[in-house]
Amino acid sequence: MPYERWISLAVLAVCLVGCGVRHVSAASPRDVSGTFRSGGMDRTYTLHVPPGDPVGLVVNLHGGGGTGIGQRNLTDFDTVADANNLLVVYPDGYDKSWNDGRGASPASRRHVDDVGFLVALVAKLQSDYNIAPGHVFATGMSNGGFMSNKLACDRADVFAAIAPVAGTVGVGVACNPSRPVSVLQAHGTADPVVPFNGGKVRGRGGVSHSISVSSMVDRWRSVDGCQGNPSKQELPDVGDGTFVRRFDSTACADSTEVVFYQIENGGHTWPGGKQYLPRAIIGPTTRAFDASEAIAQFFLAHARD
Repeated sequence: MPYERWISLAVLAVCLVGCGVRHVSAASPRDVSGTFRSGGMDRTYTLHVPPGDPVGLVVNLHGGGGTGIGQRNLTDFDTVADANNLLVVYPDGYDKSWNDGRGASPASRRHVDDVGFLVALVAKLQSDYNIAPGHVFATGMSNGGFMSNKLACDRADVFAAIAPVAGTVGVGVACNPSRPVSVLQAHGTADPVVPFNGGKVRGRGGVSHSISVSSMVDRWRSVDGCQGNPSKQELPDVGDGTFVRRFDSTACADSTEVVFYQIENGGHTWPGGKQYLPRAIIGPTTRAFDASEAIAQFFLAHARD
C-alpha cells in the first residue's frame, strides 16, 4: 500500500530530542524529528507541537509502505491538531510496516514489538509535554488502522480512544482489552485492499486475512457493553460517487462510544484526505466528511478523567 510515494515530503525542524529540557507551550506550532531506542533499534518519528499547551496526544500511524511524514501529509492532521491543541506524533514503522498481529508484514516477520515501542514512546511524550493519563489516542490508515486496533486490544489502559481507517483486525488476532475503549471506524465498501467483508489482504510482505468491518465494529460494541441498536444518520450527498452512513452506539460502558462511518462505494482512502492514487486503483476518496476533523473531535470528547 505505497501511498506515501505519491505524497511530497515536508521539511523537518531541527531534532530537539534528548536535550533534557521540559517542553512548554509554544507561541507557534513546530515540528520535531526524533529518534527513540526500542527493541535494540533506533526508531524514528516526527512530532507536531501545537501552539498552546497540549491537551492530548494522538499517535497517527501510516499504512504499509508508508512513512510518518507521508501520513502527516495524507491526513493533514496538523491543522486540526493546532486548532484543538493536540500533540500529534507520526512514528515510522520497521521497514515501512507495523507488526499488527497478522504475520505478513516485514515487522511481523521480524517479531518487532511495536506495541512496546509505541507505548514507551507515548510515555516519553507524556512526560515531556505533561499529557495527562487518559488523554492518549491512536489512529491510522490501513496497516496503521490494524495497528490502532492492536494498541487498544493490548493496552486499553493507555489508549482511551482509537480511530482505525481502512483497517480492521487480523483473523485469529486476540483482542481482550482490559477496559472499554471508545472507537471510531471509517471504511469504504469498495475498498480493493482491505475487503469490507473480510478476506485476503495483499499488502506489504505478502497475504494476510482480515475480519469483516461489521465483525470488528460488533466486537468493540461487545467489549464496550453497548446496549441496543446503534442510531443511524445519512450524511448529505456531495456528488462525488460516495454515500456515507454513520452508525453511533452511545449506550456503552464507562461513557465510551462506538461510531462507524460506512462509506458506500468508498475506496482504500482517508476521508477528506488526498486522492493519493487514481480512483481506478484504490477507489474514490469521499468528501462527505473530513476524517481528521471527525477523529480529533471524537478524541477530545472521549478523554478519560
